[in-house]
Amino acid sequence: MSAEEQQDRVFKALSDHRRREILDLLRDEPRTTGALCEHFAGLDRCTVMQHLGVLEKAGLVLVRREGRTRWNYLNPLPIKEIHDRWISRYATGAVALLARMKRDMEGA
Repeated sequence: MSAEEQQDRVFKALSDHRRREILDLLRDEPRTTGALCEHFAGLDRCTVMQHLGVLEKAGLVLVRREGRTRWNYLNPLPIKEIHDRWISRYATGAVALLARMKRDMEGA
């Protein structure tokens, strides 16, 4: 799979608010699939599992099984790669512009 295809999967995974909420929960601590299902009481287990599948395919969630228990862990690396490619490059220019504006305003 190409880097572009992998980034497409990450963007698709991040496009749904429930998947972003799952990632927020996993940022705090690893959780079992059962615990995630309990958190999303309005969704059935199958729907939560589908969301986890999208996150796993995007590489945002890593899974470890202990017997019948499935532990889900956040993998922040794909988000960092998106940040490095798409955000930091543009933020540098914006910060430089703000610094110039500050100097110009203070000098006036």
